[in-house]
Amino acid sequence: MGDDASVAGFYDQLAADYHLIFADWDASMARQGEALDAMIRTRLGAGPASVLDCSCGIGTQAIGLGRCGHRVTGSDISPVAVGRAAREAALREVRLPAAVADMRQLPFADAAFDVVLCADNALPHLLTEEDVLAALAEMRRVLRSGGLLVISTRPYDEILASRPLSAPPQLARTPGGRAVTFQLWDWHDDGEHYDLEFFQLLPDADDWRVTVRRTTYWALTRRRLTGFVADAGFIEAEWAAPEVSGFFQPVLSARKR
Repeated sequence: MGDDASVAGFYDQLAADYHLIFADWDASMARQGEALDAMIRTRLGAGPASVLDCSCGIGTQAIGLGRCGHRVTGSDISPVAVGRAAREAALREVRLPAAVADMRQLPFADAAFDVVLCADNALPHLLTEEDVLAALAEMRRVLRSGGLLVISTRPYDEILASRPLSAPPQLARTPGGRAVTFQLWDWHDDGEHYDLEFFQLLPDADDWRVTVRRTTYWALTRRRLTGFVADAGFIEAEWAAPEVSGFFQPVLSARKR
């Protein structure tokens, strides 16, 4: 991951305020969980399934899937995010065992899960083909035979057509007032990688508190990511657009060969 410590640090710093990218975090948990649940049950049967969310962050998808009845384990490179995910799950009476782990070195047994989830543009933190394939190999290793891989990313095919320099602002209400989140993107000369500056304006008495966190992504097209998934030993790869899946990003699902 470009710099492992910087990715972990980005999410360590963001963990306390990450829910503010959602107008209503609990409603988003429910919507995302239900959309992912429908995909899992369509491809694997009625379930419930054992699910590893290997980029669980503060628990948005993991808690949502747990509320749908799945047996979910979370892992993430950020210790602070993992700690918050476990606390938030407990507050909602959702069981969520969680571990701090790099997705390229998962601390789980072979064939331990029915589903491995890597959602919300987490995989593109890996900036080289070698690292992406290493992560996919680990995801395949911990899946049972015929198990399901589920990955979501930003819609990079469309993004690369214009290479925008920013993302639209997101608003959330806090007890102190409105919070504003927005992003600035600085594209590398290769046209595929970009540095992201993540700004949050948080109400602070009669003023604003401004935070800026920085990280880097690789804009992986659907064709390239599908190729990596096939190279890693997955079959039956399918993409679902948000208007079809109900999930907020394009989703790639594939089966372990």
